[in-house]
Amino acid sequence: MAGRLSNTIRKVLRLRRDMSFGFYMTDFLFRKILRQNTGVSWALHHTSTIHCADKIVRGAGVFPGDSPGVYINAINGIHIGDYTNIGPGVGLLSANHNFTDNSVYDPAEPIRIGRHCWIGKDASILPGVHLGDFTIVGAGAIVTHSFSEGYCVIAGNPARKIKELNQQDCSRFAGGKQTR
Repeated sequence: MAGRLSNTIRKVLRLRRDMSFGFYMTDFLFRKILRQNTGVSWALHHTSTIHCADKIVRGAGVFPGDSPGVYINAINGIHIGDYTNIGPGVGLLSANHNFTDNSVYDPAEPIRIGRHCWIGKDASILPGVHLGDFTIVGAGAIVTHSFSEGYCVIAGNPARKIKELNQQDCSRFAGGKQTR
C-alpha cells in the first residue's frame, strides 16, 4: 500500500525516482522558505549555487546542481545536452571578471556541453568552452579550451585529451538514439 501511494505522489508531483523525498523536502526548505537559488525551476542540492538560471538551456534528463557543491555562473549562457551528468563540486563559469573593474563581467561565448557527457568531481569548465557529445571530463580537470569533436576522455590542468572513445559503442550506450 505504501509503495503504491509513494508512486502516485511521485507521478502527481513529477518527482524523479532516483531522488528521495528527503532531497525534495530539503530543496523546498532552502529554495522556497530560506530563498536560496530561488530562480532555479528544478530541484537541486542545498549546497549548490546557480547564478542566472534563466540563461541555462538544459536537455532531457539534465538537472544541474543536483549533486552537492556545484557552482554555476551562467551570466554568458550555458547549453547542456541530453543526459549529461554533472558531478559534485563542479564549476561551470561562463564569465570572468574584468581585469580592471571587478564589478564588470567580460562578454564571452556561452559554454556548450554536448549530449551524454560526464563531468567528474571538482572539474571546472571556463568561458566559451564547447564539449562535443560523449565527452568525459576527469575529476579535478580545468577545461580552458574546447573539445568540440567529442567522443573522448579529457583530464588535467589544463585539460588535454587522454583517450578516444569508439563512436559506435557510445551510440549503443545511448540506446541507439541519434547523437550527431
